[in-house]
Amino acid sequence: MKICIVEDSRLARLELKHLLTKFPELELVGEAENAEEGIALIEAQRPDLLFLDIHLPQKNGFELLEALEYTPQVIFTTAYDQYALQAFERNALDYLMKPIEESRLRQAVEKALAKQETAKPTAAPPAQLREEDRVFVKDGERCWFVALKQVRLIESNGNYAFLYFDQERPCILKSLNYLENRLDPKVFFRANRQQIINVHYIEQINPWFSGSIKLLLKGGEEVEVSRRQTQVFKDLMSL
Repeated sequence: MKICIVEDSRLARLELKHLLTKFPELELVGEAENAEEGIALIEAQRPDLLFLDIHLPQKNGFELLEALEYTPQVIFTTAYDQYALQAFERNALDYLMKPIEESRLRQAVEKALAKQETAKPTAAPPAQLREEDRVFVKDGERCWFVALKQVRLIESNGNYAFLYFDQERPCILKSLNYLENRLDPKVFFRANRQQIINVHYIEQINPWFSGSIKLLLKGGEEVEVSRRQTQVFKDLMSL
C-alpha cells in the first residue's frame, strides 16, 4: 500500500515515519510540509493512504482535500480533538491524536489494509459503455431509458450522481469514479472532482483563473475545469 505524509512539523514527520517502519505492508512514496506541496504530491503519486495533519500553512487539511482531483483514504493526525466530527464527515478512515501511540496507529493501519482488501475487484469490471448505448435510469417513481449521447453533464453528490439530459436531472446511486470508468473518455471528460461533461455539448470555452478554463454547455450550465484537467483537455482536443 502506497502512503504519503502531509505534516508541517519535521519532528512529527520523523516520529510518524519511525512508527510506520513497523508496517512492511506500507510504502512511503512522499512527504510534504504544506498544503500546496501536499496537493502536488498526492496528484503525482496517487497514494492509497494519506496521513494528514489538520493545521498546515496556506490551507488546512480539510481545504487540501477539497482541492484534490484524486482523494485517497485519509487518516488525520492532529493535536486537537475538536475536529474529529468534521473529519469523519469527510469520510476519514481514522483520527489519531498526537503524540501518536503505536497501538492506535496499528488499529488505523489495519483498518486501511482491510478496506483496501475488500475493495479489490472480485470479477471482471463492467464493459465500457458507448455513446450510442441506452441506459436505464430510475429516480423515485420515475424511469427513463436514455441514450448516453443525450447526457450532457454528470454531477457528483457524494455517492450519488445527477444526470443532465433534456430538461431532466435524475439522481442515481453511482459514484463519479465508477461512471468515469464506464464511459468513453473521448466523449465524457472529467472536468473536475464533481463533474463529467459530454464534449459534444460544449458551446463556448472561456479563459478562467490561473490558466484554467470555463465551459458553457448547450443546456446553459457553466463548468469550471480544474487547472490540472485544463491541460489534459487541451492535450486531448488539440491536433
